[in-house]
Amino acid sequence: MFSPFARRVVAAAALATCSLSAFAATEILIGDAKSQPESMAVGPDGTVYAGSASSPFIYRVKPGATTAEKFVDVSAEPAVNYFLGVLTDPATNTLWACQQTPVPDTKPVQRHTALRGFDLKTGAPKLRWNLPGDNTVCNDMVVGPDKALYISDTVPGRIYRLAPGAQTAELFSDNRLLSGIDGITFLDGTLYVNSVVFNKLYRIPVTAGKAGAPEDIWMDAPVKGLDGMRAANGKLFVAENGSGKITQLEINGDRAHVTVLKDGLKTPTGVEPAGDTLWFTERSTGKVMSMPLPSL
Repeated sequence: MFSPFARRVVAAAALATCSLSAFAATEILIGDAKSQPESMAVGPDGTVYAGSASSPFIYRVKPGATTAEKFVDVSAEPAVNYFLGVLTDPATNTLWACQQTPVPDTKPVQRHTALRGFDLKTGAPKLRWNLPGDNTVCNDMVVGPDKALYISDTVPGRIYRLAPGAQTAELFSDNRLLSGIDGITFLDGTLYVNSVVFNKLYRIPVTAGKAGAPEDIWMDAPVKGLDGMRAANGKLFVAENGSGKITQLEINGDRAHVTVLKDGLKTPTGVEPAGDTLWFTERSTGKVMSMPLPSL
């Protein structure tokens, strides 16, 4: 016989297990299996936004819906276009996105890319800033404590900063260690970036508004293909596109403890904590999925 207290504990554990199982099963097909959702973001009302790396669309999934609808459509532009990073910025009612335009007849393929800003509610265009250079990859972005937008440019290995209210960004950091930069986020007011090419994690020190040399953060387990990265609950969460994992990184000085939260995925590229949920993209299957966000 269980005591009343023991019965309550068992019941709570069973409820938690059921909730966890149902939670972990959440998945939404974005468009179709070939839509390649590379990055995703969640709005303040729970709306999910996913950019497509194979088509000129950003999709939207409203709260409670199980299917995606086209929200941003740039198919009328003359060239082929698709999207990488997306980010919601509720304070300015903006959906930020990295738009890619491959340059025809180039081998290897070169790209002209642009930071795009769209109205978070209607999808109407608000801003377009073309990254400087003949071959660029606007990959991801994050809003900093100073309310500025920080943008990663993968091919030349740069970070740009768009000041609040500005229409053009300025070069913030240009360092050879930033080659292959992809994910970018702030953790407790400190800027962190990763390299999808070299499987590295860096902290970017900032003094008087100026970026210093990237500081290498040693990870205590192998990682492969570090991609989208976001912060929550004092930790970093990153998608490893090369190993099919969603990983948690706990920073302690110049070291990071690696914890695998989910593996066996097919090219996860984006990750987004929202409330008690950790969302992520599985680019190879065209899906956006979710799991419980670790709280400790």
